[in-house]
Amino acid sequence: MADADARTPAQIEADIKRRREQLAETLDEIGVRVHPKTIVGDAKAKAAARVDHTLGRAYVGANRFVSDVKGQLVTADGQVRLERAVPVALLVVGLVGLLTVGARRRRD
Repeated sequence: MADADARTPAQIEADIKRRREQLAETLDEIGVRVHPKTIVGDAKAKAAARVDHTLGRAYVGANRFVSDVKGQLVTADGQVRLERAVPVALLVVGLVGLLTVGARRRRD
């Protein structure tokens, strides 16, 4: 307390002025943080970040799946493994055929 008593009136006024400016800055920051546009903007940014993260993970997963399938159907030098590709192609054609027949039956 002795240190506060040793200050001159000019020092006390300067300290009060500095603290007022700090308080004004703090109040301005609080006003910006609680403003509805700021809150909505922050919520949108968080949602977009989550969507980007989820889509990124989905892309990586799909890319990994395609690479794994490609690794099963193609040799390291790029040649198609017919013993694996032909059954897969027949399976895909069969599924497309079943889906087509099912769709036609639903329409009739």
